[in-house]
Amino acid sequence: MRNARRWQAAAAAVAIAGSAFAAAPTAQAHTGKCPTLTVTQGWYGQNKARLQELIDSYGKCGKGAGAGAAKGHKPVAVFDWDNTVVKNDVGDATMYWMLRHSKIRRPLHGDWHTTSRYLTDQAATALAAACTADGATLPTATDTRCADEIRTVYGEGTTTKGATAFTGFDHRRIEPQYAWLAQLMNGWRTADIKAFARAARTENLAAPIGTEQQVGTAKVTGWVRYYDQQRDLIRTLQKAGFDVWITSASPETVVDEWAGGVGVAKDHAIGIRSVTAHGRITPHLKGCGTVADGEDGMITYIDGKRCWINQEIFGVRGAAAERVQPAARRQVFAAGDSDTDVSFLRDATGLRLVLNRNKNELMCRAYDNNDGRWIVNPMFIQPKGRKSADYPCSTTAYTDHDGTAAPVRRGDGTVVSDQQDTVYGG
Repeated sequence: MRNARRWQAAAAAVAIAGSAFAAAPTAQAHTGKCPTLTVTQGWYGQNKARLQELIDSYGKCGKGAGAGAAKGHKPVAVFDWDNTVVKNDVGDATMYWMLRHSKIRRPLHGDWHTTSRYLTDQAATALAAACTADGATLPTATDTRCADEIRTVYGEGTTTKGATAFTGFDHRRIEPQYAWLAQLMNGWRTADIKAFARAARTENLAAPIGTEQQVGTAKVTGWVRYYDQQRDLIRTLQKAGFDVWITSASPETVVDEWAGGVGVAKDHAIGIRSVTAHGRITPHLKGCGTVADGEDGMITYIDGKRCWINQEIFGVRGAAAERVQPAARRQVFAAGDSDTDVSFLRDATGLRLVLNRNKNELMCRAYDNNDGRWIVNPMFIQPKGRKSADYPCSTTAYTDHDGTAAPVRRGDGTVVSDQQDTVYGG
């Protein structure tokens, strides 16, 4: 699958000893042989220089000659998408477009439990009460009560009356709210969803920064922008011989329609994948590692991103895909902005770029920087100001599999101390 087979034979021959985080080669001074980053504005401190060192050290164009990759293969770079490569969320943009254009289909027999195995009885009841139309699609363009209930369950994880909407899931493998967008695409063909995503993309790129749109009775974000800095970084990495991938907790069909804007091919985007039947999308999801297709338990979310990267890029199958791999089977570079990205960022062997959105676990690990490979940058558009309180790393910043809060721990088990916010917007 997608580039994986060629990694299996090469990686099987590579034996790497030592810790889960192998040391990178010493950065070389820029020789002029590798392509250089051209966008300077927006990079904090020495971040641009550190990224250039990465390119010069690992790129096949420089003295590193592809260091960190399995023999005969390109070094891998993996970017999260929403709020990492673009400002705002393309999944949200598509959901809002579908609601505004009445493109959500009525669930099977009107039973909202069929849309997610994690949907609570309270949420299913609230959705059924709000969305009473009998047609094939729900008239959410005009039925504000129905639009509000769907939007709130998706966006807040609660009903409009505040009841919990999802329960019973592994909090480090899946976020049911994110998955629900893919599941609400039930009944459409992939080509239909691509058309919806393209329409949403056109609207959101054309809308001025700061635009809000009306969905039901609420005003929600109505614009998206590519980050020039990330487009430049991706292009420069590719020129230097890196194999650049996107991973996202938005539906893959949606991300595919956006990835070309930064020069990443659709076969190098990994998002939430739906099971299809008879040419139509079903409410079930494809699985990874020990989670089978249709079990709906593993999406591109925290540990799930690790699994999908290991499986789709490096050809690791079964339970092994859920574990940290030897260095030759890992990405050299990773970029992200959220706790959703923690696991695959930690797996990067060379450098890890974090855009600061005040996400607790991610910022604890980035500021702790125990191996010197983390760099933090403010968001390039509308950066957040300084977080006034310390990040609660030593107490509650980590979310365990069952959803309970816990301290953030390093690989050796020691607890990360609370961290101050030091890299932020003006």
